[in-house]
Amino acid sequence: MLAGVSASWYTWLEQGRDIQVSNGVLDAVGGALRLDSTERAHLYRLAGKLPPPAMTAPTGVTPHLQRVVDGWLPAPAYVVDRYWNTLAANAIARSVLGIDDTDYNYLSAFFTDPLTESRYPQWNEIAVQLVGQFRVQAARFPDDPSFDRMARKLSSTSPRFAELWARHEIRDCEMSNVEVRCPDQRILSFEHISLGFVERVDFRIMLYTPRTGANVSPELQQLTGTL
Repeated sequence: MLAGVSASWYTWLEQGRDIQVSNGVLDAVGGALRLDSTERAHLYRLAGKLPPPAMTAPTGVTPHLQRVVDGWLPAPAYVVDRYWNTLAANAIARSVLGIDDTDYNYLSAFFTDPLTESRYPQWNEIAVQLVGQFRVQAARFPDDPSFDRMARKLSSTSPRFAELWARHEIRDCEMSNVEVRCPDQRILSFEHISLGFVERVDFRIMLYTPRTGANVSPELQQLTGTL
C-alpha cells in the first residue's frame, strides 16, 4: 500500500518474474521499505536495472578519503565530485598542482587561471583531453542541467574551451602521462590515473605516480625523507 503497487505484482517482483519494472516503482518500493542508498542500489540490480546516480552532489568529503589522499604522499592526489569540484587534496597536490580543496573547480581553474598554462608544459594537449572527458562525464548524468550551465559559462570566459567544446570530441582516458612545472622550475613527469567509486559514481580520485627515472623536485625529496 505504501508503495502504491498491488500485492500480486509485488509478489511477482520478489519471485523474479519477467515483468516490466520502472525506476519510479522501484523508488516507491525502496521508500516503503526504508532502504538506504546501498540497499536501494542493490534493489535496482536485483531487478536487472542500473542504479541511478545520486542527484545531489556531496558538499564535503568524509575524513577517511582525506586520509587516503594524505597517505598517497609524497605524490599528488585529490578527490573531485561529478562537476570536478575538489573535495580533498594532499599537500603536494596543493603546492605542485595548484589544487585548492576549498571552493575550487579543477576544470574551470585549468581554463581561467593564468598560472595553469605555465604549470603544464603540454597545456594544449591536456586541454583537449579534459574537454573530451568533461563531455563523457556530462553524458553519464543526462538529467543534470548543471553540466550545460558549466559549459556555457566556461565557453563565455575561455575562448579555448569554447573552441574545443564545439568540436564534440570525447576522451575517456583513465591513465595518462602528465608533465608539471614546479615552483622551482623543475619539470616533473607523472603517470596519472583516475579511479571511480563503486557506489558513489559522482566521486573520482586522481592519483599521480612519479614516472620511473623522472626527476623529483627538492620538495618531494624532502617529504620523502620525513615520512
